[in-house]
Amino acid sequence: MEIERFGECRAQLGESPRWDAAGGRLWVMDCRAGRIMSLDGVTGAVLTSFDVPAPSGCFALTEDGRVVVALKEAVVAVSVAGQGMVELGRIGDSHPNLRLNDGAAMPDGSFVVGTMHVFREPGEAPLGGLYRLAPEGGFERIGTGIGVTNGPCVSPVNGRFHVCDSAARVIWSHAVGPGFELSGPQVFAETAALDSAPDGCCFDAEGGLWTALVHAGAVVRYDTSGRVSHRIALPVAHPAGVCFGGSEMDEIFVTSISDSGRLRAEGPLDGAVLRVRGSGFTGAPVPRARIAA
Repeated sequence: MEIERFGECRAQLGESPRWDAAGGRLWVMDCRAGRIMSLDGVTGAVLTSFDVPAPSGCFALTEDGRVVVALKEAVVAVSVAGQGMVELGRIGDSHPNLRLNDGAAMPDGSFVVGTMHVFREPGEAPLGGLYRLAPEGGFERIGTGIGVTNGPCVSPVNGRFHVCDSAARVIWSHAVGPGFELSGPQVFAETAALDSAPDGCCFDAEGGLWTALVHAGAVVRYDTSGRVSHRIALPVAHPAGVCFGGSEMDEIFVTSISDSGRLRAEGPLDGAVLRVRGSGFTGAPVPRARIAA
């Protein structure tokens, strides 16, 4: 395999890599700075860049050409130039150590995002939870009890919803019912034995789940039964987000952290975007959100 730096941008908290097949570009976010960027899909050169209020958690591309963004406590839609911000939903909890974290567009066009509640006392239940912005409008909580949400995504093979609780180092799997009702939670995988929490996730076309091992400098692939099938060591200390992209959807892009506020690294590639070629896998189709407002 070939692993290289992709472009020259460097993030404090690099997250939410999103491949835009129509535009032939990669979108990424520096959550600590509140900066969203699109990079040329071949060279990695920055094509567009705009800021949203920080701290921010994640974003997703929409079918109407906008971007839906999770801020600290609200979900908003903005143009790809960062203009015309419209609030679409707001969580009911507020706390200095609570904010929206990772989320993604789902196959039904909804946007699912979850919170992170850090610095909790032993035994203290996390505030917030999982929230869904429906295509027809409406923003509601669909799950609770997650300390740090990461990597929500749906399997292209069995349609089950997967989400990480990075605080517990567990990847959960849920059945999805009408209206994206979650049921039948199962532990899909536990990452404690890999000396890391799981972070961002994505699926390949075969139903393998890839996740960034944020404390172990690697990404791993789980097969459909939850067993590790592949591990790729990376030249960064804290990889955070992962997605497939490229003209054939056979390249893996990884965002990383240089200073998240809790995790820091000073290596020459920490905070950079990496491109991995030659994994032997292709990515599953990536949905876009459909937003009514």
